[in-house]
Amino acid sequence: MAAVDLTSHPGHLARRLQQAHYLLWNTMVSEEITSPQFAVLNALVAEPGLDQRTVGERVGLDRSTIAEVISRLDRRGLLGKVRDPQDGRRFLLRLTDEGRRTHRKLTVRTARMNQVFLAPLSAEEQTVFFDLIRRVADAAEGLRNPGEPVAARR
Repeated sequence: MAAVDLTSHPGHLARRLQQAHYLLWNTMVSEEITSPQFAVLNALVAEPGLDQRTVGERVGLDRSTIAEVISRLDRRGLLGKVRDPQDGRRFLLRLTDEGRRTHRKLTVRTARMNQVFLAPLSAEEQTVFFDLIRRVADAAEGLRNPGEPVAARR
């Protein structure tokens, strides 16, 4: 049996991209705040007062992962939880002042990191790259919720 050419396997290439992203993130952005944690901070800057489930949906994290990310950010004092007055079982999330400062600082760093990450591509290629990976990522969401159309999950 011959070896498989992994350069034509999307999962292999996605893993290599993720490794490169992780390396750049840790060296250029933060060793303390992870990319998923930043995504949560960012979601709460965009829409303060979201509940945990909605934040998880916005940033593409499953229930157990979002719970852990929220817990870590809460312990670090970057977000706070307030009981939803409409539903006492739900908590609404808001960034603390320190959370907003952290988000601002990391936003500048992520912009620089993205420039380095995408440097091998021209501006036109970057646009095509984003369109293609967004399309694949959106379709992959359907694997999580097979009965729900992609457009309904936005």
